[in-house]
Amino acid sequence: MDILNDILDTLDLNGALYFRTDFSGPWSVTVPVLEGAARFHLVVQGQCTVTLPGNRVMTLNPGDLILIPRGQTHMLSDGPVENAPPLETVLEQVEYDGEGVLVVGDGDQVANTQLICGHFTFRKNADHPMLRALPDYLLTTSSMRAQNPWLDEILRLISRQMFSEHVGSDASVRRLSEVMFIELLRMGIEEQEQMEPLLLGFQDPHVGQALELLHKQPSSPWTVQSLAREVGMSRSSFADRFGELIGQGPMSYLSDWRLQKALSLLDESNITVQQVAAQTGYQSPAAFTRAFAGKFGVAPTKYRQELI
Repeated sequence: MDILNDILDTLDLNGALYFRTDFSGPWSVTVPVLEGAARFHLVVQGQCTVTLPGNRVMTLNPGDLILIPRGQTHMLSDGPVENAPPLETVLEQVEYDGEGVLVVGDGDQVANTQLICGHFTFRKNADHPMLRALPDYLLTTSSMRAQNPWLDEILRLISRQMFSEHVGSDASVRRLSEVMFIELLRMGIEEQEQMEPLLLGFQDPHVGQALELLHKQPSSPWTVQSLAREVGMSRSSFADRFGELIGQGPMSYLSDWRLQKALSLLDESNITVQQVAAQTGYQSPAAFTRAFAGKFGVAPTKYRQELI
């Protein structure tokens, strides 16, 4: 079982593109906060300076990609700047209608910057230790892409599709971008220090096996003792090892994951709340309702009503 894919499917990963650009200097724009989303910018041509909160500045070259997981505000520009006009203002000034290329400047084809910009969204209330462990940004350079041929090919396909006029190209790019996000996560888990324990957890012969059991059978009446027995460890050693690598205890992880599965079922199926409770391992609808409301501040029945 691919645990990462199960996590992203349950959290409802969706890719969306908001523009491709043709920026001629001088140019700058402030991208606003977008809660519950992860933004990305891929440089196809030229250079782009990205300024994050805390005055963290980096310059992206052709082929470089930055992923900003928590949707925080940031500035894009043709060089270091202290401030930049809001994106909404820039769009109004150039009368951009959301279709085609966002052109800012005089359209100099030699000295312009072309970007592909988009974002990923998750289900409301989506949560997992993997999302919590993501850094403020993930930067992938051309040299890093060269070491990951699969990701490199995806980004090349996205670039070709995005600048084509073929019917369905936008839909293709959205799907490719979702695969790109998965590959970026795999790379990030391997290369980011704060994500290293998760990688070790996924690969650990005992903790990894326990995670697979929890994801395959979230409704089973697991206990720390039964999981430890399944993976061949003592109860205390298993609990300590799981918490060290995953960042929370096995029962806390299971409780949170059951509620994420419940959100998915409430959003995407027509089964009753009682059936959702049973499929996510709760002994009664009342117990499920208490846990759901305690976590999300609303009863599951009302949550579903609000979706309509």
